[in-house]
Amino acid sequence: MALALCLLLDRRSDRLVRELWTRLEAAGIPTLLSHTHGRHVPHLSYAVLLAWDAPAVRAAVAAFPDGGPVEIAVQGSVVFPRRRVALAGAASADLATRHERVVDALRATGATVHRHYEPGHWTPHVSLSTGVAGAALSAVVDAASDRLPLTLRCDRAALIDTSDGSSWPLPGVP
Repeated sequence: MALALCLLLDRRSDRLVRELWTRLEAAGIPTLLSHTHGRHVPHLSYAVLLAWDAPAVRAAVAAFPDGGPVEIAVQGSVVFPRRRVALAGAASADLATRHERVVDALRATGATVHRHYEPGHWTPHVSLSTGVAGAALSAVVDAASDRLPLTLRCDRAALIDTSDGSSWPLPGVP
């Protein structure tokens, strides 16, 4: 179980990712549509917390200033360990600065940030599949490549409990 601070996609970007998920599912490739609790939404995680004090984290994220929507340029896909495949986003200077500010604020609450979400180790991404069989990796990469390049727009943010998909919207986009 983890708690994630996620940027959520606007309607157009959400639809594009869901269409890709649906296409992959139709080809027999599991995506976030069918993963675990089935309540996943297209998102870009700023930080994943392994341990946290819920009231402290909620207070910290409520205090973030609204930086407004952020756009993510996607030029390719990435395969992470355990055959997790995602759309790879570019880390613009603005996005990297926002990310570092968010992680610093969350760490200041005493939260433990997953090492892959630490500044300097974070790869902005939007997950497609979480455990693709080796033989199907090329199909996922091909399906993603057919949609690239694209720009995804994040216009909302939320804390999301990864165990059940519960969500707490933030008042703005950190």
